[in-house]
Amino acid sequence: MANGFFSTPKATCEKVMSYAPGSPERNEAKNEYQKMISKVVELPMIINGKKIKTKSIKNIYPPHDHKRIVGKCHYGNESHVKSAIESASKAKKTWSEMPWEQRCSIFLKAADLLSGPYRQKINVATMINQSKNIFQAEIDAACELIDFLKFNVEFLTKIYSDQPENSSGIWNKMEYRPLEGFVFAITPFNFTSIAANLCIAPALMGNTIVWKPSDNQTYSAKIIMDLLNEAGLPAGVINVIHCKPEAANKIIFNSPDLGGVHFTGSTHVFKNIWKTIGNNITKYKTFPRIVGETGGKDFIVAHNTANVDEVITAIIRGGFEYQGQKCSAASRVYIPKSMWTKIQKKLVAKMNTIKVGSPENFTNFVNAVISRDSYEKLKKTIIKAKKAKKAKIICGGNYDDSIGYFIDPTIILTTDPKFETMETELFGPIVTIYIYNDKDYIKTLKLVDSTSIYALTGSIFSRDRNAIIEALNILKNSAGNFYINDKPTGAVVSQQPFGGGRSSGTNDKAGSYLNLLRWVSPRTIKETFVPAKDYKYSFLNE
Repeated sequence: MANGFFSTPKATCEKVMSYAPGSPERNEAKNEYQKMISKVVELPMIINGKKIKTKSIKNIYPPHDHKRIVGKCHYGNESHVKSAIESASKAKKTWSEMPWEQRCSIFLKAADLLSGPYRQKINVATMINQSKNIFQAEIDAACELIDFLKFNVEFLTKIYSDQPENSSGIWNKMEYRPLEGFVFAITPFNFTSIAANLCIAPALMGNTIVWKPSDNQTYSAKIIMDLLNEAGLPAGVINVIHCKPEAANKIIFNSPDLGGVHFTGSTHVFKNIWKTIGNNITKYKTFPRIVGETGGKDFIVAHNTANVDEVITAIIRGGFEYQGQKCSAASRVYIPKSMWTKIQKKLVAKMNTIKVGSPENFTNFVNAVISRDSYEKLKKTIIKAKKAKKAKIICGGNYDDSIGYFIDPTIILTTDPKFETMETELFGPIVTIYIYNDKDYIKTLKLVDSTSIYALTGSIFSRDRNAIIEALNILKNSAGNFYINDKPTGAVVSQQPFGGGRSSGTNDKAGSYLNLLRWVSPRTIKETFVPAKDYKYSFLNE
């Protein structure tokens, strides 16, 4: 037992390195890239701390160099899924009963390892596996994951310290138990930090995990497990499976021990998960917690008082960083007619300076999209836009898959505010702009609110405070993360907790204590020091 009330180290956000020419971190990243790209790495499943290899191999290729094999992922079947559940269940008692400060120490050690010897390993794995440029990898795989690891510990102490009041002769306590059963983490390709946090957040609170990472993120998932293993995470706390979704779903969603689902991915998949759990609800020991962050059709609205250069920067950074493959990426933009001539001239000029290619070349701002399927979908969208009467492409519109899955950053101008690319999530480097009459600002805000089924992120650019207030009020349900005079991407742990509503998810705010609350089941404990010895109350007397 612990003989003390311990204060955890104060959490602060990890400093983002610049990777400017000549910087030590730039040279380190380049050297690590050459080292890792030249090898073919084994990517086994991890069940009960053991590396599980199979005869079913899926080759891993960088999206920007799809003829080069960099990894061999070992694919499992239903028997491996069952083993992962058994492993998580077996590890649960010891892990959940470990003193909270000991669990915290493991993840704080992981944060410091990631800040030091693992920094370029995780960055480069993300560059290779997910085709992120070095800066996007740095802010995601290194810095955001370090922030999750450190701030989650701080959030845990905040939750645990929230205790009920006491009364005379009575001590009231609140215990924050982990969920009964295991947590199933289903993670996306686009953010290494999110993939890790979907496992780490519930694990910190005493839960054990079955983790199915995206097939397009298995290389960086391996580095995450290497990191946690070196930090001292016990075997069986997080179990990694690689398999077809059908194999995992058949076993997991029929298991009576399913305690929760932590998901980031498509809205369609998440709705099917919710429906499946609903249909199977009588099979479970408890009502599973369902936490999900899904799609977005995120907006930028410019008021006629906005600064032209600020709007242009938000469109390019918000729409095209990481090829628009962020659920928060700006993909629909509303510009007042009075500003359009100035914005168009400068925007096109800036767009023409963007370089597209492999993340190995640090001067490339845009890299490859994640897969052949994504490439083909985006290619069809561009071809369709070129033929549309109500749209025209003013920037980009080119594509090339001879070496990698490259889509040029593309801007579509439409006269139809309900044009397909204004409504449909594309998850690629395509932004659509609609020009509105200045006098229709309020009408346009209402249009923004009603156009999309999603409500993840959005931003308003204005130097008129009343215009900002109008946007905040009309768009209050249109975005869980709202930005004033900034791009709608780049949420920072502890500063802008992330999540949205409507078809964008359950809005449980990763990067705050709110998410961690979803992975506990509170128990109140009342201890009476001098119990009553007679059932009769005073009012019963004659």
